[in-house]
Amino acid sequence: MLSPEHRAIVKATVPLLETRGEALTRHFYDMLINGNPEVRPLFNQANQASGTQQRALANGVLMYARHIDQLDQLGGLVARITHKHVALNILPEHYPIVGRCLLQSIRDVLGAEIATDTVIAAWAAAYQQLADLLTGAEESLYARKAAATGGWRGTRVFRVARKVRESDEITSFHLRPADGGALLAFDPGQYIGVRLLIDGEEARRNYSLSAPADGREYRISVKREPDGKVSNHLHAHVEENDTLDLFAPSGDFTLRAGDKPLVLISGGVGITPTLPMLHAALETGRPVHFIHSARHGGVHAFRDSVDRLVARYPQLKRFYCYEQRRAQDADAHGTGYLDEALLDRWLPRSRDVDAYFLGPLPFMKAVKKHLKALGVPESQSHYEFFGPAAALD
Repeated sequence: MLSPEHRAIVKATVPLLETRGEALTRHFYDMLINGNPEVRPLFNQANQASGTQQRALANGVLMYARHIDQLDQLGGLVARITHKHVALNILPEHYPIVGRCLLQSIRDVLGAEIATDTVIAAWAAAYQQLADLLTGAEESLYARKAAATGGWRGTRVFRVARKVRESDEITSFHLRPADGGALLAFDPGQYIGVRLLIDGEEARRNYSLSAPADGREYRISVKREPDGKVSNHLHAHVEENDTLDLFAPSGDFTLRAGDKPLVLISGGVGITPTLPMLHAALETGRPVHFIHSARHGGVHAFRDSVDRLVARYPQLKRFYCYEQRRAQDADAHGTGYLDEALLDRWLPRSRDVDAYFLGPLPFMKAVKKHLKALGVPESQSHYEFFGPAAALD
C-alpha cells in the first residue's frame, strides 16, 4: 500500500532523479537484459545502444514521480505505454522482474546512504502501484481484443501472401491468417507486434499497419535499417508463403473523427501509419494536405499510390520534399529540409487544422516547432514515436 509517507519520499527524489535518472536506468537495463534472458526479446537492443530506451524510461519515471498524488495528470502516458506493452504481449509475470532490477539499481547507483531501506520501501510501494495500474489496463485491452470479431490473445500465425518492394529501402509484407479466420479490425494509425526467431533467439518488434483495414489481410512496410537485426532478417530471409507470429493490433496514435482539414506530415518510413489515415479521411470527403519528406525519390515509398488518389479525390493535395533532388526527381515540390517556409506554403490558409506527423526524431522536433510558429493549435497537433518516446521541445 502506498502511504502518504511513501508519496512524500518518492516526490522528494525527483530532483535527484533529474540529475541521475539516465545513469540509473542505464544500469537498470544492463542488469535486466543481462540477468534475465526471458525478458530480453521484449527490448530492442538498438534502442539500448543508442540510449533512447534509457531516456524514455527516465522521463516516464520522472513524470510518474511528479504526479504520484494526481495520476490523472499523466495524460496519455498510461495509454501509450499500455498499447505498446499489449502489442509486445507483455504479461503480469514480467513486472516483478522489472521491479527487482529497478529497486536494486536505485540502491547501486545512488548508494545505500541515499537509497536507504526507507527510500527503497517507498519506491517498492510506488512501483507496485504503477504495475497494478498498467497490468489492469493491459488486461482490459487484451480481453477486449480477444472478444472482438476476428480477435485473439497471444500469438496468431500469419502467412506472407505477398512481398512487395516499395522503394530502395522499404518492403511490404501482406499477411493473411493461416487459419483462414476473420481479421480483427484496426484503427488507422495503429501498429502490430511481430515475433520472430533469428539465429535461435526470439525478437519482438512493432510495425505500423500501412494499408486500410480490408478484412482479408494486414500489411506492414519495413525499412531495412543498416544495423537492424529484425528488419534485415525480414528483407533477406522472409519470403512469400513463410509464416510469422503476430500479436493483435494496438496503438493510440489514431485518426480522430472530425471535419477540420487534415494535414498528414511524414518523413521517411514515417509515411506508413499516415496511409490508412489518408484513405479513411478521403472516404468521408474530408480535405487532406499530404506532405512527405524523403532523402530522394529512390527511397520515397508509395508515391504512385498517393498520386493515384490525387486523381480520384479533388479534396486531396499532396506535396513532396526531397533532401537531395536527383535528375529523375525534377517533379518534387521542394528541395532540402521541410522548413517553416515550405510548410507555410503547403498548409491550408486557415491553420484551424488537425495535424498528424511522424518520422525521425530531428524531423519531428522541427515539424512541431514549425507548426506552432505557423499558428496550428498545439491541441490539434498529434505525433507518435516509432521507438521509445522522447521530448520534442
